[in-house]
Amino acid sequence: MTFTVPAIETPNTLQIRLEIRALQAQLVEWRRQLHQRPELAFKEQITAQFIAQKLQEWGIEHQTEIAKTGIVAIIKGDRPGKVLAIRADMDALPIQEANEVPYRSQHDGIMHACGHDGHVAIALGTAYYLSQHRHTFNGTVKIIFQPAEEGPGGAKPMIEAGVLKNPDVDAIIGLHLWNNLSLGQIGVRSGPLMAAVESFHCTINGRGGHGAMPHQTVDSILISAQIVNALQAIVARNVNPLDAAVVTVGELHAGTANNVIADSAWMSGTVRYFNPQLEDFIGERCDRIIAGICSSHGATYNLDYWQLYPATVNDPKIAEFVRSVALEVVETPLGVVPECQTMGGEDMSFFLKEVPGCYFFVGAANPAKNLAYPHHHPNFDFDETALGIGVEMFARCVERFSEIS
Repeated sequence: MTFTVPAIETPNTLQIRLEIRALQAQLVEWRRQLHQRPELAFKEQITAQFIAQKLQEWGIEHQTEIAKTGIVAIIKGDRPGKVLAIRADMDALPIQEANEVPYRSQHDGIMHACGHDGHVAIALGTAYYLSQHRHTFNGTVKIIFQPAEEGPGGAKPMIEAGVLKNPDVDAIIGLHLWNNLSLGQIGVRSGPLMAAVESFHCTINGRGGHGAMPHQTVDSILISAQIVNALQAIVARNVNPLDAAVVTVGELHAGTANNVIADSAWMSGTVRYFNPQLEDFIGERCDRIIAGICSSHGATYNLDYWQLYPATVNDPKIAEFVRSVALEVVETPLGVVPECQTMGGEDMSFFLKEVPGCYFFVGAANPAKNLAYPHHHPNFDFDETALGIGVEMFARCVERFSEIS
């Protein structure tokens, strides 16, 4: 399907080269085609086929079916040099889209509500541009199209499949279109950018009975309430106040009637933190707190606790390099936002644990066009001008990467 692409009004503070401005309509076209056909984790067959077809048309060397649906494209410059990887995620979310737009999702209950369709379009635009301008950079660029960022995570299996090898990657960069920043802003931060993500399910096993005879029971709801309160003490009293952390119980299910004390209760939650030293600590504290409260009431419990993603930690040298590139693109220090941390998680973190790199945000919100809904919202959308900004950022990073010693 062909879409009518609106005229793009690029802010005067942005420096986008003419060749990339000329790609803007195509970037929007690709993004909207992908938006119409969203796919969930490890099921991105249509998306992968779309990417592979473009790479084949352009004569770009690539490998498919990595970690099921992942793709790696390799583009060599005219001169030898180091290897820079660029990562783009490509999966969607199980959300019913509420936007009334011509490119609305055609897959019921599935939506690109986090901008991954834009990430793929930016990576494709970067691949095309670099393949046509190999004389502008040294070394090799690996563009990694990754499945399953939203969960259970595609970065780790791609790493295990060897995407950072042959040739070995010296550094990696990636971006996220970000509706928490305005169009024309770029968020770059050294150190922790996004939080580690851990999750838990817990069943409290008490002894049910009549609501009028609580002495004959072990009240799973009462125990659960004490646990929910006590878990907050982990952050309040066990974590350094200078280290941000969150423990959230998001689900609590128990009971069937107002005069029946529930035999069991079930809860689930999420844990977030930036400091890698907190890995294992919060999970162990959760277990001890739940065990102690249950023991004091004569209840038992089953706790399933797992680590999903580590913290996304940017290498200081690569982050400063990306910041210097961003200052060229936005042409004003006010456009580069250093304090852009979020408790959201990202499996880009696995790549950053293997090689130095930087993950950064490209502002994509435009309230004047009603394009400022938060990520994972059924009305999420973004200002597509950000697509060209993303390509410009990647192209400049590739061209200047040889500067890093």
